[in-house]
Amino acid sequence: MENIIATIGAALVSGVITLVGVIIANSKSRALTDYKISELTKEVKEHNGFAKRMPVVEERIKVINHKLEDLEAYHK
Repeated sequence: MENIIATIGAALVSGVITLVGVIIANSKSRALTDYKISELTKEVKEHNGFAKRMPVVEERIKVINHKLEDLEAYHK
């Protein structure tokens, strides 16, 4: 009977230690996941800013190219 109680006690202690380890590991994993999501969100916002400005830049480049062509034609 004492062996059974000792075995159950050891199993409970082992189970509690394992549970604490799992909880700690999960909290660290969660913190890392939250950090990575935060960083990715920043990168997406930055990319979206570029995506909105690129058509404006492309249009300005077209205007500049036309002006250069006009100047080159005028000086020939």
